[in-house]
Amino acid sequence: MDYMDILKWVGIVLAAGFVGYFGRYLAMMIIKRVHRKKEQETAATAPPPAPEAVQLEVAKQKAKLAKKRAKTRAKRLKKKK
Repeated sequence: MDYMDILKWVGIVLAAGFVGYFGRYLAMMIIKRVHRKKEQETAATAPPPAPEAVQLEVAKQKAKLAKKRAKTRAKRLKKKK
């Protein structure tokens, strides 16, 4: 095999890798754009949350935080003993 054949095949492999990489990159960008557009459409059509639901969620978060604090206090007391 002479050097020209080797260089030709190296060039073909590099070109294929280049096209493959940037083709995949372009496809991923297109997919992200489509997903972003769908999210915007669904966000625009979704009704706003009811005030009761928001208050319920806040109450759940406060209860969860209180539970974590109580657990942390219990661990500290246990550690001190």
